[in-house]
Amino acid sequence: MPLRLIFMGTPDFAVPTLLELVAHGHDIAAVYTRVAKPGGRRGLQLQPTPVEQEARRLNIPVLTPSTLKTPQALQEFGSHEADAAVVVAYGMILPKSILDTPPLGCFNLHASLLPRWRGAAPINRAIMAGDAESGVMVMKMDVGLDTGDVAMAERLAISDAMTAADLHDALAPLGADLMVRAMGALERGRLQLTKQSDEGVTYAAKIEKAEARIDWNRPARDVLRHIHGLSPFPGAWCEMTIDGEQVRVKILRCELASGAGAPGDLLDDRLTIACQGGAIRILDLQRAGAKPMKAQEFLRGTPLAPPIRLV
Repeated sequence: MPLRLIFMGTPDFAVPTLLELVAHGHDIAAVYTRVAKPGGRRGLQLQPTPVEQEARRLNIPVLTPSTLKTPQALQEFGSHEADAAVVVAYGMILPKSILDTPPLGCFNLHASLLPRWRGAAPINRAIMAGDAESGVMVMKMDVGLDTGDVAMAERLAISDAMTAADLHDALAPLGADLMVRAMGALERGRLQLTKQSDEGVTYAAKIEKAEARIDWNRPARDVLRHIHGLSPFPGAWCEMTIDGEQVRVKILRCELASGAGAPGDLLDDRLTIACQGGAIRILDLQRAGAKPMKAQEFLRGTPLAPPIRLV
């Protein structure tokens, strides 16, 4: 028999999992997501989360509690009489009382190879750290921060060409398939859990705006991974002189290039920039107040040539 599930998720990353669970016949008793936030033109309209939009399209009841720590929230959660809960980037900590409510437990889809990159920003941190691979894991949740026993995992290589958006888009469907397989095994009583290792634990702290400025005094590959790990949001940035003014520019995609010079120096008319060791070539960028664009398009409107230094 299909499972009766509560689904808890918020961003685009969670949507494929919700859709796959529905497609495989599981009964989604309710969807929990974060409350709608102001957005749209001039921020005057409330924008439901991507998960809420899909849930309403599927006619699934949606709840947006501000807390799960009250007796009322616990009572409401239990009233759905779900076998288990599936959690994907929900954005709110589940107290022990909630975790203990579904008889089969609460299961989280996490976008890293636990115990590496527990926490808020595993996709960004894996790229920024130069990791060769990432992945998704299904774990049975406990009260710790991503410390629960692991049920299933899938791995994915990270190339130097991958941005955070690329890795996000690759992991989301991979994770959806993994969670469906995990719920199928849970339904049959065959889901096996393995305790996480105490070795290799790292934490993926939330990305802070202060981290976004590019440091050209780093090796070229480190600069590339920093740029790609923050693309498209918040976007790694630097300043360059355009028409006699210092202008902030986000670099969204780049590649390793040949060349050498003082860190930050523009080496040619193709946006090749020297790093402490080696160089990168900018492929996609975004000038403050403008839309993202290809480097060739940018250079047509703003031709640049040495000597210029990016800071």
